[in-house]
This record gives sequence, C-alpha cells and structure tokens, in this order.
Amino acid sequence: MKIKNLELPAKNKENISCLEAEYQETNELENLKIRNKKVYVGIPILAMTFAEVLIYFGKINEALWIHMAILIGLSLSTTLTKNEDIYKTYQALMLLPLLRLVSLSMPIFFDTTLYSFIFIYAPLAIPVTINVAYQKLTREDMGLTLSKIWFYLPLSVLIGFGLGIGEYMVIQAGYLIPDLSPLNLLKLAVVMVFFVGLIEEVIFRSIIQTRLNKIYGAWRGIILSSILFGFMHSAYGTFYEVLYTLFVGAIIGYMFYKTRSLPLITLIHGFVNIFLFGVIPHLGPGLGLL
Repeated sequence: MKIKNLELPAKNKENISCLEAEYQETNELENLKIRNKKVYVGIPILAMTFAEVLIYFGKINEALWIHMAILIGLSLSTTLTKNEDIYKTYQALMLLPLLRLVSLSMPIFFDTTLYSFIFIYAPLAIPVTINVAYQKLTREDMGLTLSKIWFYLPLSVLIGFGLGIGEYMVIQAGYLIPDLSPLNLLKLAVVMVFFVGLIEEVIFRSIIQTRLNKIYGAWRGIILSSILFGFMHSAYGTFYEVLYTLFVGAIIGYMFYKTRSLPLITLIHGFVNIFLFGVIPHLGPGLGLL
C-alpha cells in the first residue's frame, strides 16, 4: 500500500506535466495563428494607406494602379486562404479599393455636383449587399435597429452640426446646392444620408470595423477602421482633413461600438455633410446668428 501511494503521485505529476506541456504548446500555436492573422490583414491595410498617401501627393495614376493591384490580390487571396477570419476580412477590405476606383473614375464623366455622389455610391450598393450576404452578418452586427431612434435623431443633428463646423474650418467646403430652399435641402439630405452616409457607414463600421474587431480586438479595430476612413479623404489634399476625418471616424466608430445603431451613425454622417456642403457655406459657421 505504501508503494502504491508513492507511485500514484509520481504518475499524477507526470500526467500534469504532460498536460501543462500540451496546454503551453496549444497556447503558443494559438498565439502564432493570431499573430499571423494580424500580419495577413495588416499588409493590405498598409498597402491601401500607401495608395492614399500617393493620392494626397497628387500621384493619382500610381495610386489607381496600386488600388487595382490590391483589389485583384485580395480577390485571389479569398480563394486561396482557408482561414475564415482572414478571407472574410479580405472580402470586407475589397470594398475600399473599389470605392476609390469608382470615386476617381466618376469625375472623368461628370463634374463634381450633388448628383455625382449618386453615381458613385448607388453602384456600390450592389457589392456592399453581396459582401454583407457572404459575411453572414447578423442584424446586430449590422446595427439594423430603430431602437431609441427618436432620441438619436435630434442627437445626430447636434453632433453633426458640431463636427460639420469643425470640418468646414479645415477645408472651407463650397456649397452643393444653390440655395437653402426646402426642396434643395431635401435633395441634399437624401443624397448625404441615404447614399453617402449609409453606404460609407455600412462599409467602414458595419462590415470593416466588425471584421477588424474580431482580428485585433475592439479598440484596435476602431482605430484601424478610423485610420482607413481618414486616409480615404486624402483626395482633399490637406493633411488636416485626413487627421480630422480620422478623429471623426474614431468618434463614430466608438458610438457604433457602444450603441450598435446603424441609423444613429448614418444620421450623424449625413448631417455632418448637410451642414458642411449646404447650410454652413450659405450661412457661415454661425448659421447667420453671429
């Protein structure tokens, strides 16, 4: 009996040591997989950022070629990679070079007017819808809820006004409507909320931020999606606009993370543009009250 009692603890220790070794090996493999995911996702993010920097410096043709290469590379990668998180994130990121290619090609055919935004964003609704379907995003992932909408509506006007003034100070935007008649304001609101605001927020927050949160965690996902959002405004040609829209993207991204409300962030985005391209250029930052 004494011998058995002495042998059992030794076997237990051996078993425990084996389990600890297996656990440590499993953790190391998991950490390696996580690091690999971050590297694989980080490469196209860096490439897109570089392309946007080229646009900032006026190298449009070079940036277009890089964006096309990124789009093709991501498309091929989605067929080769077996990791679900990576290929779904690649699917999400494909929307950004597509957005840039469409937006840069439109001025060839149309002057930049209110209606040119429709020609840019309406076609993007198709790949965005397909992407959402392939991502298998739930209503909660998308933020499709009308909860608290009557509170969010006036809140979005206030936030949009504040952020709109800030952006106007940065780029001194011109107006996209000839006057502030109710009809023109309605046209501007429809375009900026249901085309620009909705499509961009689905792309950057519902799809990309949601995917990056799963790869990098909540805060890093918000920051990375905000960086992409900021650099996608490089066409304005001012560093302060990139920095400001990065800041705005972080605010909107955080609000989406906390509320999970697509209507809220779409309205905020829309009202920023309504004030930026309509109300403030006509009335001034003080809206005619100062």
